[in-house]
Amino acid sequence: MIQVHQAPTQSTGIVVVIGVGAEQGIGAAVCRRFAHEQFKVYVVGRTLNKVEKVAATINAQGGQAIAYTLDAENEQQVQTLFEHLNDQPEALAAVIHNVGGNIPSIFLQSSLKFFSQMWRSTFLSAVLVAQRSLPIFKKQQQGTLIFTGASASLRGKPFFAAFTMGKSALRSYALNLAALYRPQNIHVAHVVVDGMVDGDRVNKALWGLGRLARLTRGTGGLNIEAIAENYWMLYQQNADLWTHELDLRPYQEKF
Repeated sequence: MIQVHQAPTQSTGIVVVIGVGAEQGIGAAVCRRFAHEQFKVYVVGRTLNKVEKVAATINAQGGQAIAYTLDAENEQQVQTLFEHLNDQPEALAAVIHNVGGNIPSIFLQSSLKFFSQMWRSTFLSAVLVAQRSLPIFKKQQQGTLIFTGASASLRGKPFFAAFTMGKSALRSYALNLAALYRPQNIHVAHVVVDGMVDGDRVNKALWGLGRLARLTRGTGGLNIEAIAENYWMLYQQNADLWTHELDLRPYQEKF
């Protein structure tokens, strides 16, 4: 674990965002949004320099952020993180699972190893995170767990069979948890990010062709700060009326 300088601001609780990459991405935007509300944010991802940059920016702006590296597919590493969180004086307010990259492949040429890797990234990591966060929420008798889904959560498209396999499983799993844990005052939500995201992963893909594809679709892509605002909205919801699935798409895009 790598801890960076923390601002002295009083924290209102802990928020953990797992699956943070570049500063222009969903995970980083969610970190910034919750840090703005005075939460201590754990910026969690695989790449040290990326999570450090996101945390450093938050701290420089007066927030509280801790950069933490792990492999979300590794059961022991996930367990270690949540054991650490369970020992903290602040309550665990929210956990956001934002893991899993969209990698295209030709179905008949896709190896079993590739399918296994995609399943571990898009689904197994979510199971591991849920198994470790929900006991803490149960002990607190409250908490919010949000999973990032995709278009593939609802429908398969050519070249994305492996991605659809993991994301559709994640959706079913998340909605099952939502029904199971709502009576225990634990809010579980699944967010369908249905469209190309205006972030570094898309814009820098294939030497810039990803950005060109996003622009030529005429939608401009999903704004990462707007996505983060919706995650904050989910966290703020009153238990009398919880959203368990939210579909986000560019307003210009056709259904």
